[in-house]
Formats: sequence, C-alpha cells, structure tokens
Amino acid sequence: MTDTANVRVLDHPELGEIRLESVLHALSDPMRLSVVRELAASDVEQPCSAFVLPVTKSTCTHHFRVLRESGVVRQAYQGTAKMNELRRADLEALFPGLLDRILAAASAEEARLSG
Repeated sequence: MTDTANVRVLDHPELGEIRLESVLHALSDPMRLSVVRELAASDVEQPCSAFVLPVTKSTCTHHFRVLRESGVVRQAYQGTAKMNELRRADLEALFPGLLDRILAAASAEEARLSG
C-alpha cells in the first residue's frame, strides 16, 4: 500500500489558464528553449538531471519552474526524480502551430549561426 500523504504534487495551470504571453515568455529564454527542444525531439518524459545546462542547480530549477507554471511542461515526481513532459497537445489545442513554428525557427537559427 502506498502512503499518499507523502506524495509531492506540483501545481500546473489548467488548459484554460494557459496564456500566450506566459508561453512566449517561457520560450524566450535560450536555456528554457533548449529544454523544450530536447523534450520535443525525444517525445518522452525526462528527468531534470538529463538536461545539461551551463547554469547553477538553482537557476536550472528556476527555468523548469517557469516552464511548468507557464503550461509548457508537465512535471511529476517519480521517486526522487522530477520528470518532465512537453504539453504539446495542450499547446496545440490552444495555439495551433505555434510550438512547431517556434521549434522550426530555433532550428533554423541554430543552423544559420553555426554555418
């Protein structure tokens, strides 16, 4: 039997609470955009520790919190790991094509800057 009193639940905005300006703000940061790009490429839940970001642990925690609170990702504890999943279907329902266009633009920019 599982002790549900010790289960940590994270707050996420409901679908109707997700706002365009919050999503755009979350995706405007290069670190957060790189996390979203990795999640989109893998299409699988990943723990925070799977992302190699050149920032301190507290800054990394901040970036994931911004992504969660804006509605871009869903986080859930799995043991001691905080798993991250892109809320692709929710974002597509609210803002059709937005995420795909932002991801395509980010890839194009990366190619332009590295080439």
